[in-house]
Amino acid sequence: MLKIIENSGVYILEISAQYPFTLNLRKYSGKVFRKGFYYYAGSAQKNLKQRLKRHLLKSKNIHWHIDHITTLKQTKIERIFTFNNSAKSLECLLSGEISLLSGVDIAANHFGNSDCKNCKTHLYYSRKRIDQSHFSSRYQSTVCFMPSSREIS
Repeated sequence: MLKIIENSGVYILEISAQYPFTLNLRKYSGKVFRKGFYYYAGSAQKNLKQRLKRHLLKSKNIHWHIDHITTLKQTKIERIFTFNNSAKSLECLLSGEISLLSGVDIAANHFGNSDCKNCKTHLYYSRKRIDQSHFSSRYQSTVCFMPSSREIS
């Protein structure tokens, strides 16, 4: 089960895509998302545990931009980094830090940051997996989950 200390905070989803994909969103019509790893910065100022459990579900009503990716057969949430009891402002700070990492590109402009006016996006792409130590060395309170099917129940 997900062990969330506080039920609010900021998170990063690490999503792998085995194959290129497209989204059923007019804004990204014709855009092909490459095979590789996607990193999405998000927050839940209440019900963090429930939000993360929802992200893990393949079958769900589409509510957030990221749902268009997490419901695809060729994608899988590999790891979730949580920053428990963190202010929403950390979401944008983390997004900015991810954007500066070597080998990381913006996956899609204005994806998942409709409530943010400072960030270009909250979704990033990398051909290779980002080293977990980047987050744990900078943020001592980071918790990394490797989801399994048991965690959805």
